[in-house]
Amino acid sequence: MVAYSLSSETLSVPMKLFTKNRLRLSEELASKVSRKAFVFLEGGKETFRGNTSDAAYVFRQESNFHWCFGVTESDFYGAIHVKTCKAILFIPKLHPDYEIWDGKIHDLEHFKTKYEVDEVHYICDMVNVLKSAADELLLLRGYNTDSGRYNEPASFEGIENFKTDLDLLYPAISELRVFKTPEEIEVIRYANKISSEAHRAVMQSIKPGLFEYQMESLFQHHTYAKGGARHVCYTCIAASGNNAAILHYGHAAEPNSKQIQDGDMCMFDMGAEYYCYCSDISCSFPANGKFTPQQSGIYNAVLKANRAVMDAVKPGVLWTDMHLLSEKVLLAELKEMELVVGDVDEMMAARIGAVFMPHGLGHFIGIDTHDVHGYPDDAPTRSSLPGLKSLRTARELKAGMVLTIEPGCYFISKLLNDAFLDEDKAKFLNREKIRDFMDFGGVRIEDNVVITESGCDLLTDVPRTVEEIEAEMQKSDMKLTMF
Repeated sequence: MVAYSLSSETLSVPMKLFTKNRLRLSEELASKVSRKAFVFLEGGKETFRGNTSDAAYVFRQESNFHWCFGVTESDFYGAIHVKTCKAILFIPKLHPDYEIWDGKIHDLEHFKTKYEVDEVHYICDMVNVLKSAADELLLLRGYNTDSGRYNEPASFEGIENFKTDLDLLYPAISELRVFKTPEEIEVIRYANKISSEAHRAVMQSIKPGLFEYQMESLFQHHTYAKGGARHVCYTCIAASGNNAAILHYGHAAEPNSKQIQDGDMCMFDMGAEYYCYCSDISCSFPANGKFTPQQSGIYNAVLKANRAVMDAVKPGVLWTDMHLLSEKVLLAELKEMELVVGDVDEMMAARIGAVFMPHGLGHFIGIDTHDVHGYPDDAPTRSSLPGLKSLRTARELKAGMVLTIEPGCYFISKLLNDAFLDEDKAKFLNREKIRDFMDFGGVRIEDNVVITESGCDLLTDVPRTVEEIEAEMQKSDMKLTMF
């Protein structure tokens, strides 16, 4: 069996995963195109540091190209004959000096075997090969509702001589990517496994006095050294104390640089990807390993919201309703803590939930962290209401979808101070109690699940209850502790 893996210790991913994806795509398009139509995709290009540097970033394949072919090299093109599903790769013809600097130059047969495709040709022969076989090229162009950017279609010298279609491919491949095959789910499960183990290693190693970036480093070390994950799926968020109220902390201006203090609540949102398939896991815990009553109160409120959603998800449920469920559970718990007052349903109508959880409940996950097609043309439209407008999908759940469930509770000065000045919101907020939490930061509990015929299958495996976390943090794996 031809498969991808880095060693006997890492997951073996069969090339049949991509053969199956190509077959699904061909079946979806077959009735809509001519007999000689081909899907035509351009793989990712190597990118460099700045405009003048020859130092390249570590390459990561373009997501749609990966979904179809599983190719790890840069600068490839690929074509799929829609009617027969015949797969063709086009590869660069490398200069002989490549062997001096970059390694062995493999022949065409090597790549045909490596990726289990029908034909491999050099890019310099691509126009002639396509002219002899194709009367139309289906190109990938479409709007991504998460990024706000367009997929740009493949391009090459001479493409103007071909009939092309820019409408059919993007919605077809995007919708297919929403529903994962069993083979894809196993890769996402593995990414969750190694990321869950790394989160445990962080819990065991953290202590006041260390820096956030050291925890980020430990996570990445574990997922790569132990799991073969060269990439993380997004910039790691290793937030402690007040930083845990910064939803996308960890970027260049806030680079996980704070020294962790005794008494800090930590919120670490970190996920590794394996062979371009992602995980996205958030864990919240006290830096010193022991929850205070204040910390356990907020943590348990978020955990209850997380588990309420996990118990409720199943085919036929609207994701918007799951977001509202998480808000309602969270507000009921905050009312028990006397942070909010009044009727919970009235709070919901006033969008008090968005004051404490301004982001959406979760998102599709797959080859991209925020995976595609959250808002196709035939799905519910995006809400304009606070909180709900941040949902990355409002779709009805169906079996085979993989999503994150990530409710949170944050004490964000901007949102709270604005709410205190809004009479429709201020009446629900207990300012005196909330003032005690203004330096708290926040809690997020994020798991990855696949929707099944009757509910969901939890892919993430980390300690979740207060008792489980405190017990985990008492452990120490000296092989993983770097400090």
